[in-house]
Amino acid sequence: MGTLIGAFFAFTILLSISGLKLDREYQRGVIFRLGRTSGTRGPGLYWILPIIDQKTQIDIRTKTVNIEPQETITADSVTIKVNAVLYYRILDPAKAINKVENYQLAVYQIALTTLRNVVGQNILDDVLQNRDKINIKVQEIVDEITEAWGVVIERVEMKDVEIPASMQRAMAKEAEAIREKRARIIKASAEQEASIKLAEASQLIMNNPAAMELRRLQMLTEIGAENNTTTLVMIPSDFMNLARNLSDSIKDKEQGK
Repeated sequence: MGTLIGAFFAFTILLSISGLKLDREYQRGVIFRLGRTSGTRGPGLYWILPIIDQKTQIDIRTKTVNIEPQETITADSVTIKVNAVLYYRILDPAKAINKVENYQLAVYQIALTTLRNVVGQNILDDVLQNRDKINIKVQEIVDEITEAWGVVIERVEMKDVEIPASMQRAMAKEAEAIREKRARIIKASAEQEASIKLAEASQLIMNNPAAMELRRLQMLTEIGAENNTTTLVMIPSDFMNLARNLSDSIKDKEQGK
């Protein structure tokens, strides 16, 4: 009789110990009592009713999902491949267990289809230049769907956009043409400004002949700065006019004689 009582107490103690559960800081336990949700426990050490209660453990840390490259057609009929990375975490472990069969697969599939649909609504230039807007749009749509599952989408980032080789060559030619056009416009604008400045300078020199002599002296200084043996002697225009007039007067006198 004593042996049976001892065995009963030992079994009771072992059964009670089996009800002790331990969850780490990033874990939660969803408790089912006779098949019905009894609540969420953890982290730390806690006790559940053996046999009657069952626990499903959930990791609430942020999870990273790599979305494989997807082939899609943009709004301007260009076939491209895009891939992305998704960050999510569980806010309500009970919903993640009860509302969807496999929340990890469900989140991945909804992110996959949403990325393809959102990219297909934009033209190629927007996909390449406005990735942030596409990321935010995908995040909002996926987060709205997964909210009922107790899952929050923290971030969506497009990693790479693969463009066909023929389209890459066309885009390179377009970019080169745009740069050449910009260079020609800048050059023409500079020549226009230079012509305006030259016209203003000519007016100033015409009104003040001494300015022409100063410009000649400056030219001599610039030439002398170079390492060369060339020597230039510049005679003021007034001297040239005076010499010409003097020469003409001498010729007239000789002809008069």
